[in-house]
Amino acid sequence: MSELKLMYAGHSAVFLELAGLHIAIDPWLKGNPLCPPTLQNPEQLDLIALTHGHADHASDAVRIQKLTGAKIAATYELAMIMIAEGVSPENVLPMNKGGSVTVGDVTLRLTNAFHSSSFDGKNGTVYAGEACGVVVSSGNRAVYHAGDTSLFGDMKQIGELYRPTVALLPVGDRFTMGPHEAAHAARLIGASVSITIHHKTFDLLTGTAEEFIKQCALHKVESDELKVGERVTF
Repeated sequence: MSELKLMYAGHSAVFLELAGLHIAIDPWLKGNPLCPPTLQNPEQLDLIALTHGHADHASDAVRIQKLTGAKIAATYELAMIMIAEGVSPENVLPMNKGGSVTVGDVTLRLTNAFHSSSFDGKNGTVYAGEACGVVVSSGNRAVYHAGDTSLFGDMKQIGELYRPTVALLPVGDRFTMGPHEAAHAARLIGASVSITIHHKTFDLLTGTAEEFIKQCALHKVESDELKVGERVTF
């Protein structure tokens, strides 16, 4: 049985420890108003997964990769942008929705998500491929990070295929699902627990964890909000 450790770093940034690997999903750390300085320079990372190219998800990835030597997994377009931004090609894992890569005993898959994606870098603002969700799994443990997305019915299939222990769902509204839609997503996915991301960071994100948890209770779905820096083990 693979033990899963998870730590929330604010906004959509999450650190995982699974099957001996240290993994970060959307590690926007520097510039993230919720991320304290103590979390901004990780000492050890093996793999970085990016859901899409927007600054609040991918703008710190190159710095963190160079700091840790981690490999970056992303859609082909975003992977090529990472190389153009200075990451060595051998440290980039291009992929796309429906596909998977395996690093050690961990498998990473990209799923659908409904959102836009661009990257602001050396070449100005460029198209960064389609936005994705990410499933990270090993043994009987899996994490589904929905990225930035609206509600969509195939979340039910993601739940049935990968049976996530944890679903990380955006609840902030305006740019993603709000609490009402995210609670329906949690019901479709059926994870052991659904945890809030992509909220509180900016005033425009009006959806709250409290409302999400309230809505999840109506669906009899287990939900939670993690404090920044809080670590949980499954």
